[in-house]
This record gives sequence, C-alpha cells and structure tokens, in this order.
Amino acid sequence: MNAALKVWFEAEGRLLRLSLSRPKANLIDAAMIAALDQALSEHLANPGVSAVVLDAEGPHFSFGASVEEHLPAQCAAMLQSLHGLLRRMIESPVPILIAVRGQCLGGGLELALAGHLLFVAADAALGQPELKLGVFAPAASCLLPEVAGPQHALDLLISGRSVTGAQAVAMGIAYAAAPDPTAAAIAYFDEHLKSKSGSSLRYAVKAARLDYVARVKAKLDAVERLYLDELMTTHDAVEGLQAFIAKRVVQWTHR
Repeated sequence: MNAALKVWFEAEGRLLRLSLSRPKANLIDAAMIAALDQALSEHLANPGVSAVVLDAEGPHFSFGASVEEHLPAQCAAMLQSLHGLLRRMIESPVPILIAVRGQCLGGGLELALAGHLLFVAADAALGQPELKLGVFAPAASCLLPEVAGPQHALDLLISGRSVTGAQAVAMGIAYAAAPDPTAAAIAYFDEHLKSKSGSSLRYAVKAARLDYVARVKAKLDAVERLYLDELMTTHDAVEGLQAFIAKRVVQWTHR
C-alpha cells in the first residue's frame, strides 16, 4: 500500500477499490500520480477484475494538482506523468467508476473525467480554475468537450468557475448524483457488472469507446505541446503560478 493511495479488493476480487488517502486536499502530485499508475498497471491486466471504483478519503475528492510542480522546471515531467496515467485510464477496457464528494478541481477533475462513469454528490463542486492562475487545463480541454459539449466545456475552461454535482449531471459531465456517490458506484457494479462475463465486458467497453479513445489521445498529444512549447514561454503563465505560490496579487502583462 502506498501512503498516497489505498488499494484493496471486494466482491471476490472482481472489484478493485482505490481511494486517494491524503485528505483534505488529496493533491494530484507526483506521488499520487505514481501510486495510481502503479495500481492500475498492476491490476487492470488481471482478467478477474471487472471494474474499478475510485474515490477519496475526507470531505473532498481533490483540490487539484500541485501548483509548484507546474513551474517551468518541473511542468514537462509532471504533465507527461499525469497524461500517461490519464491515457491508461482512458484506454482501460475495465470500467472505472469515479465517486466524488466535496471539491473536485483542476487535476482532480481531469482524473475524474478520465474514468468511465462519474458519480457525484449533488452539492459537490467541480471546476477547472487553471485560467485564474494564467494557465489552461490540458487534459480537461480534451475530455470536457467529449462529455459536456463545446459550449459548456468552453464556459468552464475559460471562466474557471465551478458547478455543482447536480449541474454536472445536467451538463452530461457526471452520470448520476447520489447522497453517497461511492455507495452508488458500488451498487452500479453489483447490479450491472458483477454478473457479466469479465472478458465480454472488456470487449464491450473497447467497442463503445473506440473512436472516443482515438480522438482524446490525438488531441491530448497536441494540447500537451501547446502547453509546454507555447503557453509556458509566456510571462503571464509563470507570473500567475508564482503569484499563487507567494500568495500575492498577480501582475498580468497580457503577454
């Protein structure tokens, strides 16, 4: 067990449980990314696993990525590791059910969007606030338009505002709202997935998401280059991150 992540099995090994275990922030930093990637790499290949439920300890799912790891010296390595994890999730033939309570922001929402079905508390807060720091959300730029459509996605990506879990369901971002989203995700597994052939289920997931996976992977490669080669060469991107870390007023130069 990694200190950042709890890993265990239920339903006679058919259900893999993962829980972010560094509340209350549950930051999606290098340690958390590595722990998640290791767990998925190790267990998704097991033919006995028919679903994953990913949730978080504490009142919030995740406050997002580590801002310090977004600074120029570290951002390339951080993005590559995060996007590697998200690609593994997007390509997974095993359904990954995400359960979100409280705040689910930035890299936390990108992680949630990379799953297959998202269960939320009605009063959860989901958002991509990156532009407030002078940067954009690379993975969310690829994932949000797929589920929310271009108008809602653009709104959330450029405004940086959050929406409630109930609003996220109405926008198509989340599958369902429930008082206990983890219990709802497990109930979905029990009712709809547990009785199915594990191998047939994997083929069904691949078939349903074949074009989706191809689109997202291609766009993610392009967006990652845009972020690293263009955005991070601007004054304002670095200024916004540094101002946030220093807890000072940001000074935009609009370049």
